[in-house]
Amino acid sequence: MNTTSQKIPEQAKYHGTTTAGIVCSDGVVLATDTRVTAGGFIAHKRGKKLLQVDKHLAVTISGGVADAQNVVDSLKYYANNYRIEKGIPLPVKSAARILSNILFSSRYYPYIAIVLVGGYDRTGGSIYNVDLFGSALPEKVTATGSGSPVAYGVLEEGYEEGMSVTKGVTLAGNAIIAATRRNVFTGDHFDIAIIDKAGFREVSEQEKEKLLAQFAGRS
Repeated sequence: MNTTSQKIPEQAKYHGTTTAGIVCSDGVVLATDTRVTAGGFIAHKRGKKLLQVDKHLAVTISGGVADAQNVVDSLKYYANNYRIEKGIPLPVKSAARILSNILFSSRYYPYIAIVLVGGYDRTGGSIYNVDLFGSALPEKVTATGSGSPVAYGVLEEGYEEGMSVTKGVTLAGNAIIAATRRNVFTGDHFDIAIIDKAGFREVSEQEKEKLLAQFAGRS
């Protein structure tokens, strides 16, 4: 993820970040690395790219930090208003449509942001990949960012239709860890969250350390 969306010299245009999303039988799993870059400079080692929007809804962000945070703040506003007015959570598909409208309306001076929207509602778990021009695509397994080619290699090899969130956490973690090993703009650490009928919860540091140890044992 880059710390600025302003114009920078061509040789300094690097696109960092790796994020991943998996739809499982009993929920969804979202994961990201934590390295924040400004060109070739590492601006922060523990940037937060996995953000909770509501009890049942979260996003991952890649692109310009300010742009992505602006878009996510708008989504939080709409989700909160919907819950207050309707008395029910904003459907995940509707959240993706809101983001799509925000990004599409700014297409001539676009927000430099790619957002994965994941959540669990009355229809079950779902994930949408929303790009900077407002295209919103439903996905079962997906990755974004400069390390996504590496992440996709791990995800596509290990993904199974109907897998549990327990297996999904391991797979998403392995995808991000692999990207941190092979992509210079991805690194330092990672975050993982589960969203299911119990709501949003992040994987603990102890669980993440176990994933790192397991990955190192197979390398």
